Amino acid sequence: MKKVLIVHGFQGSPNGGWRSWLMGELSKQDIYAYALSMPSPESPVLNEWLEELSRAVVINKNDELYLVGHSLGVVTILRYLEKTHAEYIQGAVLVSGPCQKNNNRKIDGFLETPFNFEVIKSKCKDFCIIHGDNDSHVPLHDAEILSQELNAELIVVKNGGHLNGGAGWVTLPECLEALRKMIN
Repeated sequence: MKKVLIVHGFQGSPNGGWRSWLMGELSKQDIYAYALSMPSPESPVLNEWLEELSRAVVINKNDELYLVGHSLGVVTILRYLEKTHAEYIQGAVLVSGPCQKNNNRKIDGFLETPFNFEVIKSKCKDFCIIHGDNDSHVPLHDAEILSQELNAELIVVKNGGHLNGGAGWVTLPECLEALRKMIN
């Protein structure tokens, strides 16, 4: 069975922004999708977030899995894929994700060490990066780095901001289309 696990970001929630819409659209295509409720989104701890994602992946490891992450959810997915015992993932759509420290000290623990992109690529077949051209939280340059390091398509959304509910995003067709391409 094809399944999509969605990881929200810092201060996020499972049903915020465009996540509910994405789950509804995927269900119309008989693709099971659900958004994880990450622990302590206001004060995230890397190991706790990795445990939550790992638990969800292991429960569904016999399915064809795809991951979608927003913001800190992107970092969580990348850190998960770096893990020695990470399960193989078919594809990942990474939305508005940082890849280097920024001005948010509450997420420094997630970005203390550089990513091992070679290991990450060995654990996931396909990547797509989606980013707003005017994101005030995560510079577009981070998306360009991720795109280059992961050999991934970069989709830049004009006036997208941080592509979250606070920026008015309750749908994200670019994410749905990226998943359709990966799944088909």
